[in-house]
Amino acid sequence: MQWEWSDEEKMLRTAAEDFFRKKVPVNFLREVRSDPNRYPDLIRELWQDMANMGWSGILIPEAYGGLAFGFRGLGMIMEAAGHTLAPTPLLASVACAGSLIETIGLDSQKQEMLPALAEGRTLLTVAHEEGDRFGSKSCKARATPEREGYKLQGEKTMVIDGTLVDGFLVLANLPTGDQAWFLVARRDDGLELKPFQLLDGRPACKLSLRDVRVPAQSRLGGEAADGTAQDLLLDSASACLSAEMFGAAREAFQMTLAYLKQRVQFGVPIGSFQALQHRMAQMYSELELCQTVVQRALTALDQRDPQRSAWASLAKAKTAEVFQHVAREAIQLHGGIGMTDEHPIGFFLKRARINTEWYGSPAFHRDRYARLHGF
Repeated sequence: MQWEWSDEEKMLRTAAEDFFRKKVPVNFLREVRSDPNRYPDLIRELWQDMANMGWSGILIPEAYGGLAFGFRGLGMIMEAAGHTLAPTPLLASVACAGSLIETIGLDSQKQEMLPALAEGRTLLTVAHEEGDRFGSKSCKARATPEREGYKLQGEKTMVIDGTLVDGFLVLANLPTGDQAWFLVARRDDGLELKPFQLLDGRPACKLSLRDVRVPAQSRLGGEAADGTAQDLLLDSASACLSAEMFGAAREAFQMTLAYLKQRVQFGVPIGSFQALQHRMAQMYSELELCQTVVQRALTALDQRDPQRSAWASLAKAKTAEVFQHVAREAIQLHGGIGMTDEHPIGFFLKRARINTEWYGSPAFHRDRYARLHGF
């Protein structure tokens, strides 16, 4: 399927690609990996540049200071970030926390938080995963009502950008059996962060909540919040993460194609070998399919399509599998140099390993897709 882009979307795509190639090349990850303590300062500076371009508020309605450009616009930025494997708070703060507040937040909560997010003054992330696999059923954190608010207790095992943000949207179980999201400030008493580094060099953290007391107004959506928030969060995260993975997979493909054209063996470029051409053609076909399902998922979110959850899961499952395949093939086709840390191609495989499991593995999303279609 051939997608058509408006003039504004074309301009956004070009601006995003130029920005990440100039300011956040792949080697930026080496700097983060070698000195993770500098990550918050580096990303904060980068985030302000992105906020000045309006990207921090790309999903936020104009009434709250955002651009209201939609998920297709955010997907273009995520895809461009994927080209250079740029570590940014786009997914955590914009696609997840921002969209969650905009979807279920009370008017007072939106008025307080969305303008700060849109201007880049505040960064948030979501804290929900507690096990070694994605799934809301693994949530054991508890929120106990008190006279003036709630007491939170529990552990969150993998919080992306946790060392960077100003606050967390924490998922917890209520005594009634329902679940709710709570805004917890980084400075709140009883909150403990345990930083660690992911395989690709990005920092993350474990979050411990030891009798963290929050006011009643910190409960997102108040007592009227319904149970659809987690599905909407999963849909937006899956579609936007798929856009990033598609951009990274396409970049790995292009890097490999360039190498096959310039690497000479037996007096000819190795790209002239038919067996290698077949492997590249197969990857190209798979990437074309990925582009179609990713754009369809993003469009479904913008249009509030009843099938948006199915499209989001299809995009995540397909793109994760293709990204892993392309990354493995890229290293093999680069030969010995592809196995070295000095060559950037290895970072693509590491990112593929992390993103494949984040917000649900391909198996999780295939199962979700089947259930949504009544299988």
